[in-house]
Amino acid sequence: MGRVTQGTITNQLLRNINKNLGQMQGLQEQLSTGMKINRPSDDPVGITYSLRYRSDLSLNERYQTNVDSAVSWLDFNDTLLTQVGDIGKRIKELAVKGANGTNPQVALDNIASEMKQLKEQLVDIANSQFKGKYVFNGQFTDKIPYDSATPPTNVITDTGNLNYAINTGIELTVNLTGNNVFGFPPPGVTAPQNEDDNLFYVIDQMVANLESGNYEGVTGQLNALDSRLDKVLTQQAEIGARVNRVELMEQRLKDLNVNLETLQSKTEDADIEDLIIRSKVNESIYQASLSVGAKVISPSLVDFLR
Repeated sequence: MGRVTQGTITNQLLRNINKNLGQMQGLQEQLSTGMKINRPSDDPVGITYSLRYRSDLSLNERYQTNVDSAVSWLDFNDTLLTQVGDIGKRIKELAVKGANGTNPQVALDNIASEMKQLKEQLVDIANSQFKGKYVFNGQFTDKIPYDSATPPTNVITDTGNLNYAINTGIELTVNLTGNNVFGFPPPGVTAPQNEDDNLFYVIDQMVANLESGNYEGVTGQLNALDSRLDKVLTQQAEIGARVNRVELMEQRLKDLNVNLETLQSKTEDADIEDLIIRSKVNESIYQASLSVGAKVISPSLVDFLR
C-alpha cells in the first residue's frame, strides 16, 4: 500500500467535495429549467430523440395551418355555390311565371329585367375573391376570370388545381373552376368542350324570349336550367366530401400532435418530485463532506508541536 500523506488526503477530499458540488449544481439547473436535458452532453441519445420530436411537431404544425386554410377555402366555395343555387331557383321561378301566356308584354319585360340583374349578381359571384385570390380561375388566382371584355357565356377559365399539403405525401384540391360551376361556352364557341346549359347562356336565351314574347322559348330553356342546377349541386357535394376528408385529417393531426408532445415531454421534462428529493440528499451529502473536510484539513504540524 502506498504512503498516504496529508496532501493526498486533502486532494482526495477536495475532489469529492467538487464532485458533490457539481452534482448539486446539475440538479439545481434541472430544477430551475424544468428540463433534464439542458445540453447535448446531458444525454446524447435523448437529445437525438428530442430534436426529432421537435422537428416532427414543427412539420405537424405547418400541416395543421394548411388544413385550416383548406377548410376556410372550401367553406367559402360552399357558401358561393349555395348562393348560385338560390339565384338559380329564383330564375326558375321567374321563368315559370314568364312562360304563362296570360302575361302582358310589360310584365315579361319586368321579369326579363330582374333576370338581367340576377345574371350580373352571378357574374359577381363568379369573380369572387378569397383573401385577395380569385377562386374560380384555377391557378391564375391573380387574374379576374369573368372579365367584362369577354361575354360571360364565352369565358374559358383556367383548369389548374390549387392543392394544399395536408400530410406527408397527401394533397387536397380546394378549388373549383368557373366552367365546372357555371358551364362551358355554348355550341358555336371554340372551347375545350361546349355545353348548352351554360348558366349565363340559359339566362340570355330566357331574357331574349321574354322580350320578344316567345313563351315557348322560355319554357324550352327550363330543362337546361335544371341541368345546370343539378351540376351545381354535384359540385357542392364534391366540396362537402372534401370537407369531410380534411376534417378527418385535422383530427389525425391533432392526435399526432398530442402523441408527439407526450413523447417530447418524457424525453426532455424533468421529474420535479424526484429532483427535489435527490437535491435534498445531495445537499446533505455536500454539507457533510464540508464538515468532515474541516476536521481533516484543520490539523497542522503546529497542532502537534503544542
